[in-house]
Amino acid sequence: MIPPAAFVAMAALLFILGIIAFFVKKDLLTQFMAVEVMLNAGNLAFLALAKALGRADGQMVVLFVITVAAAEAVIGLAIIVLIFRQRRSIRTDDLKDLKG
Repeated sequence: MIPPAAFVAMAALLFILGIIAFFVKKDLLTQFMAVEVMLNAGNLAFLALAKALGRADGQMVVLFVITVAAAEAVIGLAIIVLIFRQRRSIRTDDLKDLKG
């Protein structure tokens, strides 16, 4: 059986890779996928700790996070499509004039 610490370490590695990808890549779609990787890393950590503690609290949190991630995916992809239709680019360097 794989120890929960291995899953937590894997979640930390995935989260760090998501942060690096978010700040290094200049494409909105890639940044969006990096955020999804970070959410999944958090889910993996919750599940590993819930399994280690023998409780279902972590699993309930994961269900809520998956629900929020699904809604975020729909809205985020719709925004990216709208930006692409208007600007013909989804590179963050080309979107500097979108500041509020």
